[in-house]
Amino acid sequence: MERKKIPVGHEDLKEIIDKNLYFVDKSLMIKELRDGEGKVLLLTRPRRFGKTLNLSMLRRFFEDERTEKGEKVDNGYIFKELAISGCGEKYLAHQQQYPVISLSLKSAKQPTYKMAHASLVDKIIYEYQRHAYVLDGEMPERDRERYNAILLEKAEEADYAEGLGFLSSCLARYHGKDVVILIDEYDVPLENAYFAGFYDEMIGFIRSLFESALKTNSALAFGVVTGCLRISRESIFTGLNNLEIHSVLSYGYSDCFGFTESEVKELLEYYDLSGKYAELKRWYDGYRFGGQDIYNPWSIINYVKTANAEYDAFPRPYWSNTSSNSIIRELIEQADDSVRREIEQLMEGETIEKPVHEEVTYGDIHESSDNLWNFLYFTGYLKECGRRSDGETLYIRLAIPNTEIRSIYRQSILTWFGKKMKVTDKSPLIKALEQGDCEAAEDFISAQLMDTISYFDYKESYYHGFLAGLCSGIPGWLAQSNRESGTGRPDIVLREKKFMGRAMILELKVTERFDQMEETCREALAQIEAQNYEAELAADGYRPILKYGLCFFKKGCKVMKA
Repeated sequence: MERKKIPVGHEDLKEIIDKNLYFVDKSLMIKELRDGEGKVLLLTRPRRFGKTLNLSMLRRFFEDERTEKGEKVDNGYIFKELAISGCGEKYLAHQQQYPVISLSLKSAKQPTYKMAHASLVDKIIYEYQRHAYVLDGEMPERDRERYNAILLEKAEEADYAEGLGFLSSCLARYHGKDVVILIDEYDVPLENAYFAGFYDEMIGFIRSLFESALKTNSALAFGVVTGCLRISRESIFTGLNNLEIHSVLSYGYSDCFGFTESEVKELLEYYDLSGKYAELKRWYDGYRFGGQDIYNPWSIINYVKTANAEYDAFPRPYWSNTSSNSIIRELIEQADDSVRREIEQLMEGETIEKPVHEEVTYGDIHESSDNLWNFLYFTGYLKECGRRSDGETLYIRLAIPNTEIRSIYRQSILTWFGKKMKVTDKSPLIKALEQGDCEAAEDFISAQLMDTISYFDYKESYYHGFLAGLCSGIPGWLAQSNRESGTGRPDIVLREKKFMGRAMILELKVTERFDQMEETCREALAQIEAQNYEAELAADGYRPILKYGLCFFKKGCKVMKA
């Protein structure tokens, strides 16, 4: 049997159906939408969890057949094999019955306000072009002039800020029906503006755009807005009292974004990959939206596509290549002692408990560590493991969702540590080692350990990476980490950068008990002698050759000289 191809990067349902690509059916979202009572629906989910594809599904279902650039286009066939087709006339009666405005704001991720604003204006103009057939109908001359000015990008700033409301009135007049408005990734311009430094300018434009579309729009049938973060009502949805919100905490729409376990198993079975389930679950499961356990869909489809081509291919952190990890880097770089301990707890597979602040603004992120933890939760870098309430505040237990996200934290920690080591004065360490002052070396290394963030639960690989970073870049010395090359030689070798210079051998061990540190250091020194690690250095003319055994226990280090 020739299997369907996997739709990596496809965000339009019509294209997926036309090309006969594999589709995880989320069409019952349409039923849930029509059963709801809110006029404007805000759905927040992490990046790459299917928001754009679902909005394309809503557009293809509800959009009047006359609104594809003025030409009749029947999209009914798209849904014939999908679950919504069996839900009855109550829902199918709405199919292709509305003019639809569909606007994505994701392209506003630009380095300056001017560029971001221009990108948003281009998207608004595109919708005007898509619906330019309304100019063929009856229209007051003043409106016709305004419409054409927007099309030609000759309109006033206010015309673009209020552009969705005006387009709605033109469409309603032409079709004799109120309008459906779909806005995708509504918070991308705000997130980008916050990190790029023009948040206040951008929020003014977005607020006006949304008010004209969703608050003061008498031609609105209903609207659906998607994003990653729930921006506070006061900052952007001012006065919008008909807003129904469903975040990752909500039970509504809980299985509409991301893949459920049964959907993942069905996908693996279709491609004869059921044997990969345990590996896939460890890497990409772990989310919980409302009452549903959810898998990361972007990572799943990329993993399945890779495994379908090469069964034994190693899993990769696909999601990290698409999401902005800057907030994790900021968390790590700005962490105080308390936050560092919490990061270490998470890296060790434990949980931390935090109060929920669902409505935040980007300007609030750094006002408290709780806001930052909430941001990480709502954007998919943490998962919920349970909740409780004290009658006033909701508290959730947070954990790292899976191996994929853990790798993002680990890489962010390594990047931060590398930057930190470049500016750290290491002269006290090399001086102590040159003079054989083990106590001074212990104090320096232990102080650095206390000031860093551990991962892998204090395993030897963590300490080796830590020590290699600590020994790199010391003026006058060349450090070699033989563990990384897999040679079976000493853990760390330091060579003085001169002919017949000094050399140092550092062999490290890890113990789980404080009272075993001295004994473990002696084991490290015995290994240096038993393996004759100094032979190669002596043959190259290095002298003297200093030998050190190091033992690590949690945030402490013991150093012993041969």
